[in-house]
Amino acid sequence: MRYLKLGRSGLKVSELCLGAMTFGEEFGIGADAKESRRVFDTYTEAGGNFIDTADIYNRGTSERMLGEFITSQRDELIVASKYSLTTQPDNPNAGGNHRKNLVVSLEDSLRRLNTDYIDLYWIHGWDQSTPVADVMRALDDQVRAGKILHVGISNAPAWWVAAANTLADERNLTAFSALQLHYNLVERSIEADFNQLADAQDMRITAWSPLAGGLLTGKYDPGSNDEERSGARLANSPMGARTLSEINREAARGLSAIAAEVGASAAQVALAWVLQRRTPATIPIIGARKLSQLQDNLAATQVQLDDDIIVRLDALKPPPDSYPSALLRSEFFHNMMLGEHRADLLGSA
Repeated sequence: MRYLKLGRSGLKVSELCLGAMTFGEEFGIGADAKESRRVFDTYTEAGGNFIDTADIYNRGTSERMLGEFITSQRDELIVASKYSLTTQPDNPNAGGNHRKNLVVSLEDSLRRLNTDYIDLYWIHGWDQSTPVADVMRALDDQVRAGKILHVGISNAPAWWVAAANTLADERNLTAFSALQLHYNLVERSIEADFNQLADAQDMRITAWSPLAGGLLTGKYDPGSNDEERSGARLANSPMGARTLSEINREAARGLSAIAAEVGASAAQVALAWVLQRRTPATIPIIGARKLSQLQDNLAATQVQLDDDIIVRLDALKPPPDSYPSALLRSEFFHNMMLGEHRADLLGSA
């Protein structure tokens, strides 16, 4: 297992992050305590040190289980949790990015995790209402209190993240060190803005649902024993209808064919693509209901894809060419901007 710097935080985290959303059975997609413990132990024994949960996962059971599992090795692990999504739908202040929800959610998470601090605390999603200055000030207060060490942002537009970090830097507040975004072989929308944002502001990208809810494991391929049942489960998940489009299914079939050539599972190739497609690497967040799933995913770190395979995988589902990036990359625009000296000036950039 390689270790990568988590953006500006300086933390060293394993190249695969263990997602603990499957710790607990309340959501119907997880595992009991015994199997979750086996998953946790196998991950850490393989060198994994980066574990991601949230207050909302399995109504707090994920954090409670993780709190039990980490007791003997707390200082060795990078534990991440999140707040913002409501834990009490009938309480208007139990969701959102604002200070009250932050304070209440953080205290509850610390209690469930049985720890004095959280290494990386994520905003689970932009609430579209709390002023950015208030959000960054409230997060920084918790950093200064020692209850969280670093902060990250998930499910927010690039412009808002850029504004938040710029404000934090100007006011000597704690800026975001990492992004948690929906990214995989068939969901590549973030490539239009977030790669450049992460590079410019020294943030590591972590990818949630790197296997597209199981679509990129081969179990949805025609003839799979699990195709019908798995498809129904995925359809009811976040981004499910979008994920199950025919073009995505076709890309998944193409992935399985390439994986057979490589001599690896479809899941391993899909995860290796996320790890190897760009520098600095994106960190996949892997979740497993069964130990066998985790073991298969961990083996992705041993899969090396050559440039030709990467190109073929890229071609399975290219991201849409969007404005303004498409215009800014065009020869027409370069000529209009730089005139006769285009080649010399671009070469010296």
